[in-house]
Amino acid sequence: MIKNFVEELTWRGMIHTVMPGAEDHLMESMRSAYVGFDPTADSLHIGNLVPIMLLAHYQRCGHKPVALVGGATGMIGDPSGKSNERNLLDEKTLRHNQEAIKGQLAHFLDFESDAENAAELVNNYDWMKDFSFLEFIRDVGKHITVNYMMAKDSVKNRISSESSEGMSFTEFTYQLVQGYDFLHLYKESNCSIQMGGSDQWGNITTGTELIRRIASGKGFAITCPLITKSDGSKFGKSEGGNVWLDANRTSPYKFYQYWLNSSDEDAEKYIKIFTFLNEEEINNLIAEHKEAPHVRVLQKRLAEEITVMVHSKQDLENAVKASNILFGKSTSEDLKALDEKTFLDVFDGVPQTQISKSEIDNGLDMIGALAEKGGFLKSNGEARRALKENSISVNKEKVKDDYRITSKDLINNKFVLLQRGKKNYFVLQIV
Repeated sequence: MIKNFVEELTWRGMIHTVMPGAEDHLMESMRSAYVGFDPTADSLHIGNLVPIMLLAHYQRCGHKPVALVGGATGMIGDPSGKSNERNLLDEKTLRHNQEAIKGQLAHFLDFESDAENAAELVNNYDWMKDFSFLEFIRDVGKHITVNYMMAKDSVKNRISSESSEGMSFTEFTYQLVQGYDFLHLYKESNCSIQMGGSDQWGNITTGTELIRRIASGKGFAITCPLITKSDGSKFGKSEGGNVWLDANRTSPYKFYQYWLNSSDEDAEKYIKIFTFLNEEEINNLIAEHKEAPHVRVLQKRLAEEITVMVHSKQDLENAVKASNILFGKSTSEDLKALDEKTFLDVFDGVPQTQISKSEIDNGLDMIGALAEKGGFLKSNGEARRALKENSISVNKEKVKDDYRITSKDLINNKFVLLQRGKKNYFVLQIV
């Protein structure tokens, strides 16, 4: 059964522009639509989540989603002109990246079932690799005038007097390559819609123009707004750079924390875009949040939903446990259950010092650990006072002045967590 896709996206705040006729076209029967992804890395990041969610909602509304991996453009490198170093990829790397990306998309899209609207993954390298330059300018280039291409905002902005770097020929013709992808999919796979961010409108409409001129057909464009953060900083970036979907690049703990730290205003917007919760559920959560914002109901639910989708329920549970280590009640068992990456993520920014393994093998006394060898506290006297006040913990458990740190206290065979009071942490790294 076909559901109204445009209506679904509209209440979620995910529509920027819809080409006239697209909504009626979608309500007539099952349609194929595609979104393009850049394969220059073997992981997508959360900046890609909006187009992923577009495809996921599209499939849930009864239509067929197509994810296009831009292998051809990956071959020529990022043509944005903003990077001095071209990201040139060989075919083997591209295929590896393509498979990794498909694995991530499979968390959101059904590729495997026998359903008529099962998702498909295609790579434009497959149809561009044997297309010669002369054939391309003869069969495609002659149908689009330079005047048409120059009128696009993406071109005008780059060749205006404000842009110091100008625009390369590669970048100028990029809209023709993307337009040809749409034409190819229209002819070969009956794909009549392309979706993307609002900054892609010019490239997408070049595709609809090629479909009209070369195939005498009708293609449609649907774009979503570019996501912004209420404080003006860039969505999808943390202090350490991109927030990736791959757990090896961004741990589930850091991923969970990114969403948990959303502002109230952003969380209200994100929960509509990045979850499949329905309108009633979301409105109830927003109302509950407004009654007690300090409880952060919206942020918690958002972080839970999206961490389970991208990673797993187990990863979410581990991320919540790791979060509680800093902010709630947890035990040395919880600490010892953390893998090394998550441990370092949780205690990122906490002062560390290195202690030799022989010290631990002999049993490191608390005064040495806190002061003369560890350097957590300024002096032996301060260490004694803190121990007397019963304010010192080793791996979350209170200790007295006669306690000795040994290999049984090691987390991941290499860390010991010292703590004074509730919020002062210090990490001993054993080398």
